[in-house]
Amino acid sequence: LELKLTVNTMVDQLSAFADEVTRVAREVGTEGQLGGRAQVRGVSGVWKDLTDNVNFMASNLTSQVRNIAQVTTAVANGDLSQKITVDARGEILQLKLTVNTMVDQLSAFADEVTRVAREVGTEGRL
Repeated sequence: LELKLTVNTMVDQLSAFADEVTRVAREVGTEGQLGGRAQVRGVSGVWKDLTDNVNFMASNLTSQVRNIAQVTTAVANGDLSQKITVDARGEILQLKLTVNTMVDQLSAFADEVTRVAREVGTEGRL
């Protein structure tokens, strides 16, 4: 009877864990609802570690996407002073470097256009 109870408890915990991981993966990964966290009560050991790792992954992705969105929104609004600063690796790092390079190049281009306009408009140089 005790073995049955133990196995059933384990199955219930595994089911709750799987449901939460699936929910967070769907919310963050598929539906684009950032900030989701898995909440599995009463777990310990490897189950807690797995839950913590899922939450860390979701939190990390949320921070990265939000920082990239903040900078690209600023650029779209004409603010070329911001850069992506979030820690990143792999393809997210490549995206970060590409966007930051784009901001630098747009800023240099805007400075040059301003310089030429000033020379032509104010100083009369052609």
